[in-house]
Amino acid sequence: MSSLKRTPLYPLYQELGGKTIDFGGWDLPVQFPAGITKEHEAVRTAAGVFDVSHMGEVYITGTDALAFVQRITTNDASKLSIGQAQYSLMCNHDGGVVDDLLVYRTGELSFMLVINASNITKDLAWMHAHVNGDAKIQDASDQTALIALQGPHAEAILQSLTDVTLSSLPGFHFLMNVSIAGVTGIVSRTGYTGEDGFEIYLDSADADPLFRAILAAGEPFGILPCGLGARDTLRFEAALPLYGQELSDEITPLEAGLGFFVKLDKADFIGKDVLVEQKKKGLKRKRVGVEMIERGIPRAHYKIHDGSRVIGEITTGTQSPTLKKNVGMAIIEADYAGIGSVIEVDIRGKILQAEICPLPFYKRKKGNSK
Repeated sequence: MSSLKRTPLYPLYQELGGKTIDFGGWDLPVQFPAGITKEHEAVRTAAGVFDVSHMGEVYITGTDALAFVQRITTNDASKLSIGQAQYSLMCNHDGGVVDDLLVYRTGELSFMLVINASNITKDLAWMHAHVNGDAKIQDASDQTALIALQGPHAEAILQSLTDVTLSSLPGFHFLMNVSIAGVTGIVSRTGYTGEDGFEIYLDSADADPLFRAILAAGEPFGILPCGLGARDTLRFEAALPLYGQELSDEITPLEAGLGFFVKLDKADFIGKDVLVEQKKKGLKRKRVGVEMIERGIPRAHYKIHDGSRVIGEITTGTQSPTLKKNVGMAIIEADYAGIGSVIEVDIRGKILQAEICPLPFYKRKKGNSK
């Protein structure tokens, strides 16, 4: 008997031929029979559907809910209207990242925080350690399923299953209590692929019928069920960070190139003093894009050299399915971070040349999206 956790859609993976792996203690599909490259291409050109039910959902409620969210996150949640979401980060007292997350304003005195699966226990402990006043923390992760429908045809597919007009829903906005294919959930115009799309939060018991309904509605559009492999290559091409790679307790949001989501002019938040100081003094290291000049694929944790000196390491790397180039993201010393700078990557003992290139590697054409 597996000790790994399973989402409500686990039986459906087996039916669809999904190949599962241990992902942070979860038994999740890395790919389906079409394979990672085909799944990736489907999301870029048509549509793909993902089970993301392993993610954590935490509700913050009470008269001090906003003050608490403001205290533990870097972005400015006071700017959110009800029905709006924002990307944000929780920092530790040293400015490193506890987790990155989405903050949804579900009411005047209520928020939903969507956190990374591998960090749920740690994040909840962090929140409970820093809560005060009238702010209640409720973990709804086990009762909540999350399905992501992504790609240029995502809107047309989902529209066929609901009476709500999706074309008027902007990015990073959401609707509550939406009826989709006979079940009710939150429909959010968000995603982790670099494409237009939706994330649907719903009761765990409703996940299987909705996933099947989306696959059926998407069949004429070329939809594919997608696993973790394509999710990773898609987010990588769009230069979206992954906790544990581009972000960690040791890497600050500024070093990760996420300064836009750090509002240093808002009231005090955990880690603010360190980040203010870091910005004032200048960054010693930065997240960059790396494109191989010589033949080789830069993988996570491969060291980057200037001569005999290590100046950083690859955080994520692969052959980009869209661009057909060997590229990576890296954290390196700021002095070497200029676009066009030539660096050396140690690929299994071979020192190969690469150059610093702009991020993201891929950006969808506008007109495809909201």
